[in-house]
Amino acid sequence: MVDPRLLDPGEEVVQHGRLDSDDLNQTVRVLESLRRWHSAERRMSEKARKDMELGETDMRALRYIIAAQVNERLATPSELAHHLGISTAAVTKVLDRLADRHHIRRLPHPQDRRSTAIEATEETRRAARKAVGRTHAGRFNVAAALTAEEREIIIGFLDALSATAPSD
Repeated sequence: MVDPRLLDPGEEVVQHGRLDSDDLNQTVRVLESLRRWHSAERRMSEKARKDMELGETDMRALRYIIAAQVNERLATPSELAHHLGISTAAVTKVLDRLADRHHIRRLPHPQDRRSTAIEATEETRRAARKAVGRTHAGRFNVAAALTAEEREIIIGFLDALSATAPSD
């Protein structure tokens, strides 16, 4: 429950008394809707990871590698480490797991002999498209159906909401 009338009736943390009943009810509905979205997003992500037998970091790595391929770029371990915010040693473990499950191939980098290029296997690209692609398309269609003004309002709201999170 995200209703401050129940969680913080004395307004020690959330100053909600300034809102009339309709505004307060609608604000609570917004937060409840965000909670439902977060829960649905978590379920979708968990299902995709389960379908592909991957952990969260492995799935993030695979998405990065696939995106690089789609954009005709070579993914490298150092780029992946930077993207994931983990050490190159940790990336090596991620890549080992992905290679052991036949999700990726390591190839010699065509321009840098000291580096390795990483690509997702075709089978994994198809599985990822099936597991994640349709869900993403549905989300995209929902956002595209909004007016430009509605999208700008939502972008502003979500950015402001994100700014309330503690920084790393």
